[in-house]
Amino acid sequence: MRTATLGPEQRAGALAKMAERELDVLVVGAGVVGAGTALDAATRGLSTGIVEARDWASGTSSRSSKLIHGGLRYLEMLDFVLVREALKERGLLLQRLAPHLVKPVPFLYPLQHKGWERFYAGSGVALYDAMSLSSGHGRGLPGHRHLTRRHALRVAPCLKRDALVGALQYYDAQMDDARYVATLVRTASAYGAYAANRARVTGFLREGERVVGARVRDLEQGGEFEVRAKQVVNATGVWTDDTQQLIAERGQFHVRASKGIHLVVPKDRINSTTGLILRTEKSVLFVIPWGRHWIVGTTDTDWDLDKAHPAASSADIDYLLEHVNSVLSVPLTRDDVEGVYAGLRPLLAGESDATSKLSREHTVAHPVPGMVVIAGGKYTTYRVMAKDAVDEVVHGLDHRVAECCTEQVPLAGAEGYPALWNARAHIAARTGLHVARVEHLLNRYGSLTDEVLELVTADPRLGDPLPAADDYLKAEIVYACTHEGARHLDDVLTRRTRISIETFDRGTRSARECAELMAGVLGWDEDQIKREVEHYEKRVEAERESQRQPDDLTADAARLGAPDIVPL
Repeated sequence: MRTATLGPEQRAGALAKMAERELDVLVVGAGVVGAGTALDAATRGLSTGIVEARDWASGTSSRSSKLIHGGLRYLEMLDFVLVREALKERGLLLQRLAPHLVKPVPFLYPLQHKGWERFYAGSGVALYDAMSLSSGHGRGLPGHRHLTRRHALRVAPCLKRDALVGALQYYDAQMDDARYVATLVRTASAYGAYAANRARVTGFLREGERVVGARVRDLEQGGEFEVRAKQVVNATGVWTDDTQQLIAERGQFHVRASKGIHLVVPKDRINSTTGLILRTEKSVLFVIPWGRHWIVGTTDTDWDLDKAHPAASSADIDYLLEHVNSVLSVPLTRDDVEGVYAGLRPLLAGESDATSKLSREHTVAHPVPGMVVIAGGKYTTYRVMAKDAVDEVVHGLDHRVAECCTEQVPLAGAEGYPALWNARAHIAARTGLHVARVEHLLNRYGSLTDEVLELVTADPRLGDPLPAADDYLKAEIVYACTHEGARHLDDVLTRRTRISIETFDRGTRSARECAELMAGVLGWDEDQIKREVEHYEKRVEAERESQRQPDDLTADAARLGAPDIVPL
């Protein structure tokens, strides 16, 4: 498969192409569901465009727990259909579609009651594994195992001895959610989709009752133009209701936002060889391995304030620290927290007053001719959601369309990845990079790693790590702009890399150098470099200030003190 490049020239070309002729499908929103929908449509031979007002995955899809999982708690709710579907997708992603991006991760569940809890929880995890195997895509992950307290404490010495009487260990999978979405967009583009971020839909085109396209404003270069399409897909997640209002339609369902926050702490703060899953009074709490860090999350609370930048309050942070510290022998403090991020889950409203009990199943609707709406669901099942959305699109087209084939379509970077992984020592010797650095690149770019290394060959200085964030090479910053559609500094520091949550300075020490690396690709002058850095610093300070506030209202007000660098 040829790879697509999403640099400035390609973005301009995509916008021009979308304005030139009527598309079969225009997808609005480039989170994981929108990107997946664009890939599904393009691989069925449909002429496809996808536009995003901000950056790929800038909303919910970059702020998740970064897990690909069936959802043990949905099994407890007896939602067997959702769990089975998600476990099948987990296997597909691990084995075929994205082995370079999706990786196995172990979790330990501490048991606190003798006898009945081991039987109850053990039965649930055994059923989880059995459903995974029965899906036909469950091989490749170890099965669960029962541990005594002594064995559990050897695996996770961080736990208090009196916090457990034994444990269960099982496996799920994880990925970098924002990187995954950017790869989805690139894959869709490689199959012919036109993709443009920082392109906002300001209204929809109508002919009578029918939607026939959208008005799109280029937030980078200015100007507004019309994109005509036989079918428009609204895949805007927590913004679904807002998007529907542009056609004066509330729609057939309501999407409610639930806020979840996560803390990032250094690896040495928790002494464990496995992730942890803990039960809370409201939901579950994960401690997830994340490179040289741990991710601790999440909360689950109703949110009706600013959707673009949900704020984590001091109360949210205290909640997570209190619950994780209930089982840790050496408690975490505020000083241990490197990063904090908050995201919103798009839940289908109506089933329950408590967001933690709202459905994670998705719904597809055709509220008016020419407009398909997809909402709800969970990250793991994005491909199924995309298939259902495009199946609905096909009903509104006047010609035969091929069936969905994305179950057989590996993402960009997947093909050839196993062979390159096996040859990582040879790649290290050839390039002069440490083998750990090559592994880092392969697990972020797969077989596209050669494209990153070509930048280093052209300019050896790009082979150096960033001084204040040495997990990342300077070449990765340039590559984010030349190949992955990054347009602004926060695109790179918060989504193409995770510097914003993986360093105690939250990326401020890397901001100037990254902006200078980006400038050569994006044509920034010194004034623009300064503006990008100042904006990023203000954003970090606003986030820090919000995290000192006692509640959602004051935290939201503090976070809004730093506006977007590109006003909507």
